[in-house]
Amino acid sequence: MDKIDLKILKILEKDGRITNSELSEKIGLSKTPCQLRVKSLIKNGVIKGFKAILNNSILDRNHIAFTEVKLNDTRDAALISFNTAVREIPEIEQCHMIAGKFDYLLKVRTKNIIDYRHTLGEKISSLPCVSNTSTHVVMEAIKD
Repeated sequence: MDKIDLKILKILEKDGRITNSELSEKIGLSKTPCQLRVKSLIKNGVIKGFKAILNNSILDRNHIAFTEVKLNDTRDAALISFNTAVREIPEIEQCHMIAGKFDYLLKVRTKNIIDYRHTLGEKISSLPCVSNTSTHVVMEAIKD
């Protein structure tokens, strides 16, 4: 990757729907070489995909909580089981394995605290090998 590829990535990261014409103009490259570079970045796995960024206010999903999860078993089979099950819960936007006092940190998005309580009690607490959880409720998102 060179400076042009990095510039393309920076622009696409901010606006994945930019047209090839606009992109080529911003980086100072003609359309065909620009398009070939983007295709190469996709083919080589640098760009994994494109997605829509949803307006959670309109969708009435403004409640965010970060949930620390401690497991009672951290052998490979238990981790695989937990990882597989967590992917099936749509309210969990992100799941990260953490080195520290707990094993996983989940970003959970719901309509409100009542819906979060249900998700925590009925879904997250029922995940394989969960021994306990701790919740941190977001008061305001500063940078998403």
